[in-house]
Amino acid sequence: MSAADTTTPAKVPTPRQAPPPDVPDRPRRERTGGGAGTPWLLLAPCLLILVLVMGYPLVRLVTLSFQKFGQSQLWGFQPAESVGFDNFTNVLGDSEFWQVVIRTVVFAAGCVIFTMVAGMLIALLLQKVSGWVKTLVNIALVASWGMPIIVATTVFKWLFDADYGVLNAVLSKLPGVDLIGHNWFASGPQGLAVIMLLVVWGAVPFVVITLSAGLTQVPKELEEAARLDGSGAFSVFRYVTLPILKPIIVMLTTLSVIWDMGVFPQVFVMRNGHPEQEFQILTTYSYDRAFVVNDYGQGSAIALITVMLLLGVVAVYMRQMLKIGEVE
Repeated sequence: MSAADTTTPAKVPTPRQAPPPDVPDRPRRERTGGGAGTPWLLLAPCLLILVLVMGYPLVRLVTLSFQKFGQSQLWGFQPAESVGFDNFTNVLGDSEFWQVVIRTVVFAAGCVIFTMVAGMLIALLLQKVSGWVKTLVNIALVASWGMPIIVATTVFKWLFDADYGVLNAVLSKLPGVDLIGHNWFASGPQGLAVIMLLVVWGAVPFVVITLSAGLTQVPKELEEAARLDGSGAFSVFRYVTLPILKPIIVMLTTLSVIWDMGVFPQVFVMRNGHPEQEFQILTTYSYDRAFVVNDYGQGSAIALITVMLLLGVVAVYMRQMLKIGEVE
């Protein structure tokens, strides 16, 4: 046998099994975006309701503000007469109107400030109490929030009544205090302060519930880190909690300004349907001009000016929210 025959034959590598052919995927259904018109189609029912409920009254308000429209025009004895900007000129040139504007701004500012401060303090306190206390407070807040405005106003009228008011009787028990028979509505500032308290009482629950929800989103780690760095409670609130709550605070403040500028039933019912001059704010002043003096054109002009003021507040709100969005 030759040397070539004694050599071990080389092993032939086993051919690898060819991978199975790829199974073609089943054709997937393409997602149809529906185009740019789908959002408008979904919003159409809501927009239609808004146009029906608010569109016609707003158009009618604008139309009346440029017309001479009184009792004769209301009953059809005379046609409505276009007067251009005369209604606005008469309103803006009336010193009483500007007194009402200043009174409304001061009243609304006081309501907003006290509402936000009280709401923030209560929301912060609710973070420190036990669960059952928080539940009881939330139940009380929701109950007061759900109370109809007319009912709440009637209760406040009884509380501050000069002859049978509970508040006068309770305060008179304090040493050196005698408020028996005291009329809280004898002067405008005192009476508006009572109405302001009523507005704040009705607005605080919404602010507390919203801020409490916002406080749950504040990271505890940031607060603990700030305390470890030596920051006090006020510094933690100012530099940690407040910046995180800023979008919510801006939203609540703007909504409160709009609501408090539009306060009507509290003043109207508290003054038995006839607010005196020193109790007039823009809403009651517009109502008085339209339905007491029977000058519907001038009343519409005052209401339209109020709407423009509120649109200015909304513009400031949108600008602030856009700034917050750019920073984030």
